[in-house]
Amino acid sequence: MEEESMEEEGGGGCEAMMDDQNHNNWGAGGYGRHLLGPAAAPLGDRLLRSPAAGPSCEPELPVVPEANGVLRGCEPGGAAGKGGAGAIAAAININASTSKFLMNVITIEDYKSTYWPKLDSAIDQLLTQSPGDYIPISYEQIYSCVYKCVCQQHSEQMYSDLIKKITNHLERVSKELQASPPDLYIERFNVALGQYMGALQSIVPLFIYMNKFYIETKLNRDLKDDLIKLFTEHVAEKHIYNLMPLLLEAQSTPFQITPSTMANIVKGLYTLRPEWVQMAPALFSKFIPNILPPAVESELQEYAAQDQKLQRELMQNGFTRGDQSRKRAGEELTYNGSSACASSRGYR
Repeated sequence: MEEESMEEEGGGGCEAMMDDQNHNNWGAGGYGRHLLGPAAAPLGDRLLRSPAAGPSCEPELPVVPEANGVLRGCEPGGAAGKGGAGAIAAAININASTSKFLMNVITIEDYKSTYWPKLDSAIDQLLTQSPGDYIPISYEQIYSCVYKCVCQQHSEQMYSDLIKKITNHLERVSKELQASPPDLYIERFNVALGQYMGALQSIVPLFIYMNKFYIETKLNRDLKDDLIKLFTEHVAEKHIYNLMPLLLEAQSTPFQITPSTMANIVKGLYTLRPEWVQMAPALFSKFIPNILPPAVESELQEYAAQDQKLQRELMQNGFTRGDQSRKRAGEELTYNGSSACASSRGYR
């Protein structure tokens, strides 16, 4: 009885091994995926478990792990041990359709109808968000879409769609700036520049796989550099000759615009194209170090005269010298302290 029960248990185990995890029986003469180990798992699952797999994600025949010509997990005396590698390959016979099933292929139609619309919507929200806004998108979902499209050899199409999308957005921004009145021109350019640079901080990481396995590898470029170049060509270059005179005028009139706005624009222009420094070296030198040549002793009197001029302009706009402001602050502190003391003693 014990021998018969052991044979029944052994036979049941073999039948169990004939079924895969989805209960798909490969036939009495076949071999289940569980016999092949992780190498026969669906290729898409292996890619998701191993992001380092890279762009070489085309369907391929699974490698059958062997140990001295015998499938791992099979008894040495079994049919697999007798057949050798040739019998194993003939038994598995994974053709193109089977690979396609395991791979869960994304066709170009799938990309256009399902994957790119998700990316398009997310990019729209990122490009138009204001600082501090909450964006109701799933970064994990977008990252996964990009990764799958790269693995399915859609990198070129995705890169083309991304560039076209952002180019159209920047052309609209440029037209809006052209319609701005002079008194709002500087502030609106600052908003457009800051909004775009902030969006790049999210867009570039989301497309990191496309950047790594397509742009850097095949185009020998960088995604962030390409996107910054788009803003330079479609916005900054078209407005620099209108913007610079307004910046110089604002510089000659202290606090016409906030110092932070002036600093953001000047630093941004320098990032976009450093040679624009030559248009206004004195302006750029106030925010970018080492723009002007080093000071020389023979021009010390001129430097002193410039400082005195700046101090006079500040006093004309209501700012006092440091010693006077400290004296006034001390007087106010003394007065407030005396008032507080009198109040504590009941005097009004």
